[in-house]
Amino acid sequence: MKLRLPFIKNPPLVSVVRLSGAIGMAGRASLSDVGLTPVLEKAFRRGKPDAVALEINSPGGSPVQSSLIGARIRRLSDELEVPVYAFVEDVAASGGYWLAAAADEIWADESSVLGSIGVISSGFGAHVFLARQGLERRVHTAGDSKSMLDPFRPEKKEDVKRLKGLLGDIHENFIAHVKSRRSGKLDETADLFTGEIWLARRATELGLIEGVGHLKPKMKELFGDKVQFRRYGMKRPFWSRLGAEISQDAIAGIEERAAYARFGL
Repeated sequence: MKLRLPFIKNPPLVSVVRLSGAIGMAGRASLSDVGLTPVLEKAFRRGKPDAVALEINSPGGSPVQSSLIGARIRRLSDELEVPVYAFVEDVAASGGYWLAAAADEIWADESSVLGSIGVISSGFGAHVFLARQGLERRVHTAGDSKSMLDPFRPEKKEDVKRLKGLLGDIHENFIAHVKSRRSGKLDETADLFTGEIWLARRATELGLIEGVGHLKPKMKELFGDKVQFRRYGMKRPFWSRLGAEISQDAIAGIEERAAYARFGL
């Protein structure tokens, strides 16, 4: 490991953190604040980096985990005065864009998918199937809302209204985050918060990103040809790599695949 001695002028150092996959899904390989905390701490503190670059490829996921991870990135950046640059690969949509917006600048490939600034809740209804099979669902609660949106019972209008209210509040939090982080850059005449997605050049016109650019060329442009890179990323647990918790990882994989499929990927 190369030492960065105080009396010798070292070349610029950029820490690279890879944020790939769905956010807060069931599998251990998904992105979460707990899992990323040691990774981000090392990336921002080890070797006094000149910048942190985020490689982002995420279709989104949990709004809470997205917020926690984004807030941690901002705290470390502000505390240590280390600028953050996000580089989008296939997609930074929904929670993936939330993470990208935590950076000071966002760059993407020409074909990257960005946006989806909205909130979604999906499920299924199986009450008709149960009735056809002669099965009766029995639920007993203390509290009128404890069985809200039970998939094995008919959907209630009041439950849907309550859910839409919750989704609306989360959406407002998302909008506030984007407006705060992209202040003065967004196209004020465009409706950016409908859940629509765009490719990089249109996203640039709308002010959602700085432009088209890739990690190494952009970092060399900013910090010189001698810039060095040090990579950090999440590691899967040993037993998980050997195939333990197969069912949980399989379910998470299906959910993640479905999340990417929403964006044609």
